[in-house]
Amino acid sequence: NRVVEEEGWDERELGADWSSDLEAVLYAAEVEEAISEVCPSSDPLDSKDFNPVDYINQLFPSEQSLAGIDDAITRVKVKVQQKDEEIRSVVRGQADVGHDGGQALGEAQHSIAELFGRIRSIKEKAERSEHMVKKITSDIKQLDSAKKHLTDSVRTLERLRFLITTLEDLQHNVRLRNYSLISPQLNGALSVMEEFSKYHSIPQVKQLLDRLESLQFDLGQQVKVDFERAFSTKGAPKGTKAQLQDACRVVDILGDKWKKVLTEWFVRMQLSDYEMLFHESMDSAWLDKVDRRYAWLKRTLVNYEEECLSIFPEEWGIPEQICVQFCSITRKNLTNLMQTRAGDLEVKLLLFAIQKTTAFEKFLAQRFSHSKYIETEFKTKKLEPAPEKDEDGDTPDGRRRHRKLQHQDSPFLGLLSHCFEPHLSVYINSQDKNLSDLINSFVADIKSKPPIKPANEGGTIVLPTAADIFVFYKKCLVQCTSLSTGPPLLQLTELFQKHLKEYTSRVLTAYLPTKCTSTSSKLNLVSLRKETQDVKFSRDELTIICSILCTSDYCLDTTQQLETKLKEKIDKSLVERVDFSQEQEAFHGVISNCIQLLVQDVETVSNSAFSAMVKIPWQNVEQVGDQSPYVSTIAAHVRSAIPLLRDNLSSARKYFINFCHKLANAFVPTFITHLYKCKPISTIAAEQLLLDTHSLKTCLLDLPSVGSAVSRKPPTSYSKLVTKGMEKAELILKVAMSPHQQAEDYIASYCKLMQGDTDTTNFQKILEMKGLKRSEQNALIELFKTRVSTSSNHSPPPQGLERTLLPIRKLEKMIRF
Repeated sequence: NRVVEEEGWDERELGADWSSDLEAVLYAAEVEEAISEVCPSSDPLDSKDFNPVDYINQLFPSEQSLAGIDDAITRVKVKVQQKDEEIRSVVRGQADVGHDGGQALGEAQHSIAELFGRIRSIKEKAERSEHMVKKITSDIKQLDSAKKHLTDSVRTLERLRFLITTLEDLQHNVRLRNYSLISPQLNGALSVMEEFSKYHSIPQVKQLLDRLESLQFDLGQQVKVDFERAFSTKGAPKGTKAQLQDACRVVDILGDKWKKVLTEWFVRMQLSDYEMLFHESMDSAWLDKVDRRYAWLKRTLVNYEEECLSIFPEEWGIPEQICVQFCSITRKNLTNLMQTRAGDLEVKLLLFAIQKTTAFEKFLAQRFSHSKYIETEFKTKKLEPAPEKDEDGDTPDGRRRHRKLQHQDSPFLGLLSHCFEPHLSVYINSQDKNLSDLINSFVADIKSKPPIKPANEGGTIVLPTAADIFVFYKKCLVQCTSLSTGPPLLQLTELFQKHLKEYTSRVLTAYLPTKCTSTSSKLNLVSLRKETQDVKFSRDELTIICSILCTSDYCLDTTQQLETKLKEKIDKSLVERVDFSQEQEAFHGVISNCIQLLVQDVETVSNSAFSAMVKIPWQNVEQVGDQSPYVSTIAAHVRSAIPLLRDNLSSARKYFINFCHKLANAFVPTFITHLYKCKPISTIAAEQLLLDTHSLKTCLLDLPSVGSAVSRKPPTSYSKLVTKGMEKAELILKVAMSPHQQAEDYIASYCKLMQGDTDTTNFQKILEMKGLKRSEQNALIELFKTRVSTSSNHSPPPQGLERTLLPIRKLEKMIRF
């Protein structure tokens, strides 16, 4: 700035001129960055934000430096001249490059045109060469084509001669029944005829085709006649077996049509006697002789192996077809017979027939387990015959059985026994009667036999009847699933549900030692409490209640397993209809009733003891002694009854813990209710009651393990329940012991100790325990209402009350010690 000022320059004019000069040479930021990357420079003149004023000040920072201004100007001029020379050199070079580039482009275009001309010349020469080659080889191609047609004609004529000769030989051998020569000749003629089939429009060829077809038909008829003559009488076939074997080979060549005709005739011939012997009008056709049917087929198979096994090819599967047709006829006959004589069906007869039939099916499945015919035919045609339709025209059972057979190892399994499925209602009704008789026997045993006692002390008893009924269920399930997994199994499931309900109501509930007359599986707990409130059970009766509880638990678990097993066995379409939730709820109800009865037994003793507690003249108690007699009565009953219950419920401890919870839930409120009835009480009496309360609290906490050789800590939830309930009783007694002369302090301490209890009734009960007059009670109650309505005072109890509570705390420490 100093330099500018000394030289008399105007800084703003200098900046304006500089800016106007730079407007033509400013570039975008991207261009500037690209230039700096290509041509890096540290010269400040090359900077995009160059400032001439700053640059001059940098060159001449002081007045003394101005002495070298001429040298600086000279250096700048020299530098400018150098830059001008460089610019002129670059411009001249660019002019020469443009001229050279145009010349090179012209030379490249000339070369491309010359190359294109050469390529065109080469293409024309190639086309002339190809035309010349085609002209030379045209005659050779004609000769090759003529040779090929001549060869085909000679081969066709030769085959035509062979076909004519073979047909003449075939006709001759057919007349002579020389099947050993017929099979190769016929096979050759058929293979040649396949080539002539495309020339069927030629009259001579069509005549040969018709001649061969007629010969095939005559040959098939002749073979069938020969077989009919050979097997016209029983026993071994007439003629040589070798001739019949050759005839079977001929039939194989004739095709599946004639093979089917021959095998169907032979199977019908083999089973003709069976249809006569076991016709529906014959006595031997009924179910009691069903085993004779299967014995007849076994003899037939043995005779076939002895006489005809070498005649028919193994892949024809003649024994398999005989068995399949036998099953179809037998199934149809048995179905018609059972529909006609439905009134004669009995369970034993039906089960006998099913047993023999399933055994026969397993015999067939094992005999043909490696049969290739069964493997191929069963996979493609499903050897199962069409099932009979029901009354509505539907065949759901058949479809279900068909789907089931697809997963079996053999098609014979279920092929016959399925016909018994529509009549399994006879079996279901029989099982219903058997179960009813079983339940009646259980009821009779209950009335006639003495109460069940544990075999060993502390053992858990499950009534034998429970195991008996589920063993019977298992046998029925195994037997029914072997017969059907469809609607009959669903009917059996409903039968199980029915008799489980009966067992619950007629055996378990009826065996409970109560005065209730209700036969419902779910007892009315209110009536139960009312009717048994004065009843104390004996040890045998307590054992029976525990046994019924354990039996119900066993039945509950086994019923869940039974439901799972039924859902695994029954058809998938019927799985959702298998539901034992109602039966499980019934067992839950019996378990709840048993627990309630056990609680009621302890309540009976405790209620009598509490009544004795209320009758004690507490106002006359002059000193604190040992625990009161009513506490000893309760403790003695607990020591007597609880070990028995715990030992009998050793395998169902969760129900014993449930019993302890319910007993605590019933015991504590009852104790507090009777505690309010102890009036009037003095301070000494309150201390005695506090001692009794602590004794009862200890007794309840020790309840789960009382009399046990192994000390076990009670569950946390149970301990909290007892502690919380009995602490309330202790607080009631502490409030009752407190002096009431200072009403405000007394109410404040009550609110603090009772944790904000604003119920006026409870407050009045405590005042009655203290034996206050009605007027004193009313005054305190009004003051209590006023305090509650305004706000709750959470200030600590006054010093007077603390002094009063001090001996109580000492008493508690002494009791704990």
